[in-house]
Amino acid sequence: MSIELESTRRALRDAVAEAEHAAELARLLAAAQSRLAEAESRATEAKELSEKLSEAEERLEDERAAVDKLRKELAEQRYQAEVANWKLSSIKVARWNRLGDAIKSGKSNPMRLAKGLKGATRPVKRPVAPKRKPVAGGQAKEERPGAAFQATTSTRTLGGASFKLKPFRVPTGPNTRPHITAAVIAEPHVEALLRYEWRQSTGFTPRDFARVLPQEVPHLLMVESVSQGPWAEELRGEPGEGLKALLAWCAERGIRTVFWHTQGDVATYAAAAELFEHRFTTDLTVGWPRLQFGVQPRVHNPLPLAGGRIDRVLTLDQLLPGHLSYPDVLTSYRWPAAVDCPPGTPQWRLTELAACGTPIGDDPDTRRAHVALRRAYSGGTMSDRIDAMLEAVGLPGARATLDVSVLLVIPDATRMEHALAQLARQSGVVQAIVIGPAEAEQRARDMLPDAEVVFRRLRPDLTVGAMLGHGLDLCEADLVAVMDPRDVYGGHYLADLRRAFLFSTADIVGKAAFYAHLRKPQATLLKQPDAEYAYLPEIAGATLLARRNALREVGFADLTDGWDEVMMRQCRQDGIKVFSADRFGYVRVREQDRWLLGAAHLVEYGSAEPHALI
Repeated sequence: MSIELESTRRALRDAVAEAEHAAELARLLAAAQSRLAEAESRATEAKELSEKLSEAEERLEDERAAVDKLRKELAEQRYQAEVANWKLSSIKVARWNRLGDAIKSGKSNPMRLAKGLKGATRPVKRPVAPKRKPVAGGQAKEERPGAAFQATTSTRTLGGASFKLKPFRVPTGPNTRPHITAAVIAEPHVEALLRYEWRQSTGFTPRDFARVLPQEVPHLLMVESVSQGPWAEELRGEPGEGLKALLAWCAERGIRTVFWHTQGDVATYAAAAELFEHRFTTDLTVGWPRLQFGVQPRVHNPLPLAGGRIDRVLTLDQLLPGHLSYPDVLTSYRWPAAVDCPPGTPQWRLTELAACGTPIGDDPDTRRAHVALRRAYSGGTMSDRIDAMLEAVGLPGARATLDVSVLLVIPDATRMEHALAQLARQSGVVQAIVIGPAEAEQRARDMLPDAEVVFRRLRPDLTVGAMLGHGLDLCEADLVAVMDPRDVYGGHYLADLRRAFLFSTADIVGKAAFYAHLRKPQATLLKQPDAEYAYLPEIAGATLLARRNALREVGFADLTDGWDEVMMRQCRQDGIKVFSADRFGYVRVREQDRWLLGAAHLVEYGSAEPHALI
């Protein structure tokens, strides 16, 4: 009996303990639910406050713009009043006016007439003409492209959470064609595509173009089918008087005029378009010459945001809420791990995202993103588009090229075939400086039929650096590349590197992030994966692509091994910018390398080419 009683007591104690535990769990759950409800409430409040803040910022920007506009209009009215007073004062002191006054006042008094005429013939200092003054409170106009075109919204909201971004800094130059000035009427997106292609005048209106444009008379007027702004009503339906006056002003000065239909029903703009000398369109159904959008490398590029990408895949609506200005759009492009775009997304939007290195889809695959970036650029840049347009309208479109001279030293005859095969698969090579054994001369000419081959015999008494220095004196292209006969170079290697000169300000481009293969252990390694698309102290010498003049200033050290390390030190001392591009398209091949084993990540045991050559 006592055993049963003890068992019952134990069961009761356990039941009480479980009940107390359950009660504690219930209390904790209630408290957690309360905190969760409070957090949701605060998140909702934060979201509402964020939206209100965004609206307030927009209103503030609108108010600032309105104040600036009024300030400019007031300054212009004051200037015009000063001009009127100056004209009146000039008339008063003019000799003919003073003679008239003397005759009028002295016609009944010969003495007064003689005295008045004598005074009227004396020279009188004319008043100085007034000059326009900078608008008080405003900033002086910055002529560099992009200088006044910067991101302003640095906060993004996702699911009630707020994220602080460091905005993408829109570059301020240089111009692709500084010898051409274009007056442009366009919306922000198209203006961003065009601003680096020439010296660009914008912001003039139907009321003030005759005052603004003569400050730097353009060679070309380019007008987009704008849907907002002071010119929109001038272009829709029956052409406005302001547009007619602008085109007449251009005709008097021999300025080419171009209309570019990019949006809206072409019939809406047809009457206005007929007044222009040349018409282009992005619409395949319209029978005008094509002028499609293209990548603008200065803003559509894989340069990352400070702080990198967020580890999320976003929808297009999450990425681009409707209130963003275009500079803020350029910031958003670089923010997510990937963007899931719905069917029907405009092709130009997909192209811009891809050109910024952002994976498109629900998988943040960097390899696929690199191929998409390459495809976006191969579809044509705005420089390519403007080349064709300028040729059609009869203006010179000359600009710097990205042609390449390649320096290839082959100290080992057994590597000749491999080295020349790596060179033969490259595009953009106009000249090859080959230094190697005698049999390499004819073989190089056979394998490089489209390039000028300059051959020099190998000199065992010289270091590799010395031979590269002699070869540099023979280079003629704008860019010079150095290739190593031991390594593997993909077919897109030089094309990918050349692209970096379109959006970076570096004089030397190469790879600090790259794949390597060690033959003895059959190991594939990845060196510095975080060193992509960045200005760095050094890159690998076997991946060097440089502006010829900058490379001549630095020169090659008289060394066989380590000449690239000396060159990078010299660049740091001289302030020469060095840029590391992507990790793909190149494999460093060695039998073994303890330095690489200690400084790189092991990818796998096997070939590196499937990882690197895409």
